[in-house]
Amino acid sequence: MRISELAAASEVPVATIKYYLRERLLPEGERTSATQARYGDAHLSRLRVIRALLTAGVSIAETRNVVAALDAPPPGPYDLLGVAHAAVTPRPAGPLDTTRALELYERLGGAADQCDPGLLAGLAQALDTLERAGFTVPPEVLDRYVEAARRIAEAEIDGIPADSPELAVQYIVLGTVLSEPLILALRRAAQQVVSSARFGGPDAAMPTAPTV
Repeated sequence: MRISELAAASEVPVATIKYYLRERLLPEGERTSATQARYGDAHLSRLRVIRALLTAGVSIAETRNVVAALDAPPPGPYDLLGVAHAAVTPRPAGPLDTTRALELYERLGGAADQCDPGLLAGLAQALDTLERAGFTVPPEVLDRYVEAARRIAEAEIDGIPADSPELAVQYIVLGTVLSEPLILALRRAAQQVVSSARFGGPDAAMPTAPTV
């Protein structure tokens, strides 16, 4: 298909497709002349991936890294996870104390000398943001966070396709990056469900502390 047909099929404007080509997010089409190229289903599939990543808030630079990993994956799942984590982990503005972050990592069952520095910095950044806002996650709630995170990770890793390296790459990289908005949306939906069951729905009064 020509670029105009690719734009129609993908619902991505021609100008945007050309931008993705310049940014090396989308591979070049098969040249049919000096000014024309032919594109195929692989380009259409890649466009869907690019749009999904950018919509999820992944930067152009990290999107480039993700699609590069899809084309030439690292040797194993652990390294693929590193690519996915780098795409969604915010960069700290400056040096941070990672002591508490490392404690949480170890509570997950990780070894201190195996924690990726970028991942540890992202965890430290999240904790620092809470502290700056003057908010403390209750210990019993934090325990549940750790437990839930570990169980989610175990289910996800168990689900890596074993019969197709290509599907494994897509599952690890895209699943890690694109599932985070779903996890957050499910958490908010669950909060509403539990709140309604416990407090009686939208018209119920705010809970009050028991009188002594």
